[in-house]
Amino acid sequence: MRLGIRLLIIVAFALLLSSPRIISKGSADSGANHQGRNTHFGVSGGNVNDITKRFCCSGTLGSLVTDGTTQYILSNNHVLGLSGQARAGDDISQPGLVDNGCRVSTVVADFTAAPQLGSSNVDAAVAQLISGAMDATGFIEDIGPPSSVVMAPSVGLSVAKSGRTTGLTTGTIASINTSVKVQYQRSCGQGKKFVVSYTNQVVINSSTFSAGGDSGSLIVTNDSNHQPVALLFAGSSTTTIGNPIGEVLSQVSARLGRTVSFVGTTQASSMTTLASLQDIEQAIQVKNRHEQRLMSHPDVFGMGVGWDQGGRAFVAIYADRGAGRISDLPRNLDDVEVRVVHTEPFIAR
Repeated sequence: MRLGIRLLIIVAFALLLSSPRIISKGSADSGANHQGRNTHFGVSGGNVNDITKRFCCSGTLGSLVTDGTTQYILSNNHVLGLSGQARAGDDISQPGLVDNGCRVSTVVADFTAAPQLGSSNVDAAVAQLISGAMDATGFIEDIGPPSSVVMAPSVGLSVAKSGRTTGLTTGTIASINTSVKVQYQRSCGQGKKFVVSYTNQVVINSSTFSAGGDSGSLIVTNDSNHQPVALLFAGSSTTTIGNPIGEVLSQVSARLGRTVSFVGTTQASSMTTLASLQDIEQAIQVKNRHEQRLMSHPDVFGMGVGWDQGGRAFVAIYADRGAGRISDLPRNLDDVEVRVVHTEPFIAR
């Protein structure tokens, strides 16, 4: 895998294939095809230049947004924008190269713009939709049209996503206001590795919620309203990370110079969580006071705020499971409990 950044296949092997890749039994929803030609969203796709001599890469065409006149596919910078190296007008195909023997399939959009990695605090990009190439209602495979009304992430919120690799999956937000260090690679399967730091991210602790190739999926509320919550872009074998969707829309709009919103319904959810806002806010303040020191630890990949079933807010520290028990991490900070979550490095999916 390209550092876990989308799925890779070896070109020499792929060129022997005479038809698109057969869907694996690992697809979570056993529903319609996420990896073949599909006009819905939440399916395979990517920049046609995301290929090197040995590998080709693809991610997920997550959802549809509009500036009121033009419709755009929303996904990640590292899926549509080649991590900042794409040129305006680059073809975006569906399915992606990895699902068509490293050959270009149907071109559905033209890369338009992406907020800069590192300075924007999001991994997002948009590509102008070619008329008639995808469902103009914004229908997400196995979910339906999302709401155009976004929801702020909260600890304990039940969420869902539809993605290229694992299909339809559900989970629960484990921590918010999470600072993370995410590893990228310049080219598909090769090139210099680099780390981008993010703040205020959404974390879902689950080994089944996403996998490589699901990057770009829209994370929505797990109810009939499907309000956008976050944009999936990274993770580990036990963790999924998303940009809060409000910040994604804000940064994309600023980059385009036009305000964008989701194409979909106008339904709003009444979903609530049991987390105390006062306790969560206190834990966030404590986390912020100690974050710079703890995030500089070589074995710490992230730090956020969670809430347990016993009604207690805590500071979550995501630490390298390969380092074993890390004795110098605190057990509490200013009377707020610290819980260490052991995981691998966070990698763009």
